[in-house]
Amino acid sequence: MCTHTPTCPTADSPDREAAHVVAAHPEQGWSLLCNAVVIFEDTGELLPDGRVVAPHRPAAALA
Repeated sequence: MCTHTPTCPTADSPDREAAHVVAAHPEQGWSLLCNAVVIFEDTGELLPDGRVVAPHRPAAALA
């Protein structure tokens, strides 16, 4: 678990992506956060309990 001060958000928190990166693999397109969430470069996520969060890129601004 997280040993940072202040502690990182849990995997169930809405701000879970703010946790510290503990292993980065940009060549493969993913990083592991200290709350055990795997985030992907397309903004998708794999949560520790196996749930998948679909990519959630911001919508393009309308001109």
